[in-house]
Amino acid sequence: MSPPPAEPGHVPVLAEDTLRLLDPRPGETWVDCTTGGGGHARRIAERLGDTGRLIALDQDPTMLARAGGRLAGLPVELVHANFDQLAEVLRGRGVEKVDGVLADIGFSSDQMSDPARGLSFKTDGPLDMRLDPTSGSTAADLVNTLSEAALADVLFEYGEERKSRRVAKRVVERRRTKKFETTADLADVVRSCVPRSGNIDPATRTFQALRIAVNDELGSLDRLLAMLPAVLKPGGRAGVISFHSLEDRRVKHTFRTEGVWRVLTKKPVEASDAEVAANPRARSAKLRAAVRV
Repeated sequence: MSPPPAEPGHVPVLAEDTLRLLDPRPGETWVDCTTGGGGHARRIAERLGDTGRLIALDQDPTMLARAGGRLAGLPVELVHANFDQLAEVLRGRGVEKVDGVLADIGFSSDQMSDPARGLSFKTDGPLDMRLDPTSGSTAADLVNTLSEAALADVLFEYGEERKSRRVAKRVVERRRTKKFETTADLADVVRSCVPRSGNIDPATRTFQALRIAVNDELGSLDRLLAMLPAVLKPGGRAGVISFHSLEDRRVKHTFRTEGVWRVLTKKPVEASDAEVAANPRARSAKLRAAVRV
């Protein structure tokens, strides 16, 4: 069965490479840790067939609701949970081990293009950035309360922003007179003190850093990678699609653990020129896969 036409804004990255490497089979039990718009989930579920089972997680209830339509009629169970809760989710469903796990460690184009989520500086919106809008601190909370030193550390560690101290100083100076509330407001302040480099907007690294901090993305990834050996059957396959070096290095290091993993991708699989032309978001995607030994 071929996938339905992609919904506006939703195009799963490296979909064919993912299926080829992870090879979901009829009757198996799988987990899609980051369901998003349901593109990868649908392809996996179709491979599993009526006798298979796919448990599909996402921390964003809005995305789960959207994915439900794409996944109607398939053996999929939708679960509102972060992927670092995978072991707990499986225990709650009486599942000891699974045949495969996929995690697309990114956010969907639908989330990015929604101004209300505050993930992008291209359209003005509230300075939120939470992937799960039902809990946790917002980016505005961090920008308006962190000390100058702590904010600089966040920007440097998570955004690899070389001008982190300059940005933090300017942010703290500005918030003394007016708190930050919108994405455009923050982006303008960053642009005022960071020079443009090529086609990259000066606010890019700051927004990446705050999004990672708000959602504890690296901590969640570390916890997921640590629990994978315990939830996968011998011979089970794991695939992780990352979008920046901070994530990819963690996945690479984990899959090189001798006696635990057999690596399927000596180098990360990246999108072809044709895929990037059709879906620019795929440009930075890197897929690594391994087998539990």
